[in-house]
Amino acid sequence: MPTELKAVLAQGGDTTLMVWADVDDDPPTPVALRTLFHAQAKAEGMSEEQFDQVVFIFARDRLENWIEFLNTGVTDEDREGPRVNNREAADAAKRLAARCRQEQPGPPLPRSLQWSCLNWKALAKRMSAE
Repeated sequence: MPTELKAVLAQGGDTTLMVWADVDDDPPTPVALRTLFHAQAKAEGMSEEQFDQVVFIFARDRLENWIEFLNTGVTDEDREGPRVNNREAADAAKRLAARCRQEQPGPPLPRSLQWSCLNWKALAKRMSAE
């Protein structure tokens, strides 16, 4: 990741590095996975300011759980959600953007989706301040 971030920063402007990953049992939480990324980045000389520019989007186990939630309003992040096709994923992404912007009501978001929406909102706030 430090190499990719350096390349992104060299581009300048509104370029942002986003890291998408699934969180499973090793490590068990989004915060723990971010901590692993942080340790590696620090070891490779990345500053705190640079690291804080990265947006992390971490789903619990599989992104399909998020899509299941966005399609049905329910999911169980302790089991793997059903596989989906590209159209289903694209439609769910539109609903996700609306939910993260809080423009669309609905049932409470799963924990990993709440965490990721907070990261997205931080990016949106940073970009609107520039």
